[in-house]
Amino acid sequence: MRSSPLLAVLCLLGTTHAAASDYKCTGNRVEKAGVTQYTVRRSGMDVAIDKGGNPRGRAVRRGNGYDIEVNGLRVATLEDGVIYRGASRWASVADAQRLSDCPDPIAVTLWVLGQTGGL
Repeated sequence: MRSSPLLAVLCLLGTTHAAASDYKCTGNRVEKAGVTQYTVRRSGMDVAIDKGGNPRGRAVRRGNGYDIEVNGLRVATLEDGVIYRGASRWASVADAQRLSDCPDPIAVTLWVLGQTGGL
């Protein structure tokens, strides 16, 4: 089987992009370039993301998924690796993890915050 130079370049670009997440979770902190940007608080399966003591977003466990809240309002849901806005597919966990190297609910909450101007 012949390998395609284009395929090799695409694979390399995909790997480089995935490895270059803007944010990284370290314990209860979300860091960018080694500097703490957000604090993660956990309560059971729920996750809250704060900046300077102010809440930015939450992932609230609902059944098999999460409601993603910004300013107390549900903006999206996470179910089976898919992020929904209303009834429409918005993105995937993989898309969210390109922004942050964090567990699913944290990565998705950060991604939604980025999409809604809350980062």
